[in-house]
Amino acid sequence: MSSVAWIRTLLFRLVAAATAAGLAGALGGCTAAPNPPEQLPSTARLAEALEEFSNRMLDDGAPAVLMQAKVRGEEWSRASGVRSLESQEPVEITDSLHVASVTKSFVAVSVLKLAAEGRLGLDDPVSKHLPEFDSIMHPPGPVTIRRLLQHESGMPDYGIPLLQQGSLRDVLATSWSHRDLLALAATQRWERRLGQGFEYSNTNYVALGMVVERLRGRPIGDVIRSDIVEPLGLTATRMTDRGPSPPSLVHGYVTIFGERLDVSYPALHSGAAASGLVSSVDDVDTFYAALLQGRLLPAAMVTEMQSPLYARYGLGIRRWNDTCTNNYYYGHAGDTAGYGTVSMSSADGTRQATVSLTYPPEPHSVTGNGIVDELLGVVEEALNNSC
Repeated sequence: MSSVAWIRTLLFRLVAAATAAGLAGALGGCTAAPNPPEQLPSTARLAEALEEFSNRMLDDGAPAVLMQAKVRGEEWSRASGVRSLESQEPVEITDSLHVASVTKSFVAVSVLKLAAEGRLGLDDPVSKHLPEFDSIMHPPGPVTIRRLLQHESGMPDYGIPLLQQGSLRDVLATSWSHRDLLALAATQRWERRLGQGFEYSNTNYVALGMVVERLRGRPIGDVIRSDIVEPLGLTATRMTDRGPSPPSLVHGYVTIFGERLDVSYPALHSGAAASGLVSSVDDVDTFYAALLQGRLLPAAMVTEMQSPLYARYGLGIRRWNDTCTNNYYYGHAGDTAGYGTVSMSSADGTRQATVSLTYPPEPHSVTGNGIVDELLGVVEEALNNSC
């Protein structure tokens, strides 16, 4: 055999031996690789961060914390605490709480339904539909419906002059009409600014509530019921009124000069377009999913709500970064005496989290207590863990 042929034969035998060894390993001749760690369900990963926040709030004295998350068909909820500090009756996940400024998203839907019907244009001057607006507010320039929805009117907030009308106890116990609140806001200087940008003001939604009531001929609470509550079958959502509070309402509290005050159903919120709704975490999730999935408004109107893309606030909804999809979460936060709520939903409405709580009884501050600001970060991070 020539040297070349001998080398070829040797190489052939070596390759054959290596191949046989590899096949033996593949057929069970070697130790199997360890199984990958078990993947937690999306809702479990999300719930961990929410539960940590809830436990801390309860330890700090919050009477109740209610939470619900929905992730692509999975659902998780937790209700902790009591309906009232007096009765010590345990809360249930279906109980209602004041959701404060989450009301604004509901009002925005009713405004956009009017736009979809051709009853108003988003770039119409407010005075076209509310002639008394200019005489009450004396705006420094034209103000459109869109600018009210986006909080870009620059209109002063009625909050500070409202609290100057008497003690917090008296202010909460008084029913204020939308016109009364506009008049209070008008006592503040409305400055003209070139390129007026986002400037949050509850007064914007007072004016929008008046527009809806004028065009529909009914109170804003009745309009929300027919536009949203009844079509979606919401069971815990209603506008605060002058009647008795719902039996399942979770009581909120503030402290005034060392005395604990129940603020669970104050006249201040009666019929209030900026802050008057009570609702449950499930109802709020159901509302935002229906909105984002086009079951309340035409797709073009939902797109209007989400615009402009570069802004943090659209037409009645806020946005946060969804790192799971490189898109946005949409929803709103609410903060009022005794209560806080945060709700976020992915753009397709399939990943959601809503948290409502009654605050630890403390003195009320017009600038807030910082809990909702913290909760916003907790909910956003939790949802970003649900990819």
